[in-house]
Amino acid sequence: MIKFTKTTLNKLLDILNESGYITRFEKGNFVSGYALVKDKKIIIINKFFDTESRINTILELMDRIEIDDYILTKKSKLFYRNLIKNGLIVNFQKYKKEEE
Repeated sequence: MIKFTKTTLNKLLDILNESGYITRFEKGNFVSGYALVKDKKIIIINKFFDTESRINTILELMDRIEIDDYILTKKSKLFYRNLIKNGLIVNFQKYKKEEE
């Protein structure tokens, strides 16, 4: 279980940043609360979301994008693997292999 704090949000943003994604918080008319531009690795999240909603949105997005944990810093890699271990996100590589 994770805590819905700004520190957790920053750790999640660090993982996305280290994976090459640009995360922006902007106003918009998002049905799901976010927009993902995969070709440019840009994630736009509704800026009116509170911290808990932002964290939940990022966790949902992390299930849909590929994150290579070998490029993450040691601290981020440990946090990322902990998220997978606790079932908060799926391991994208494992999920991708099961689909094929």
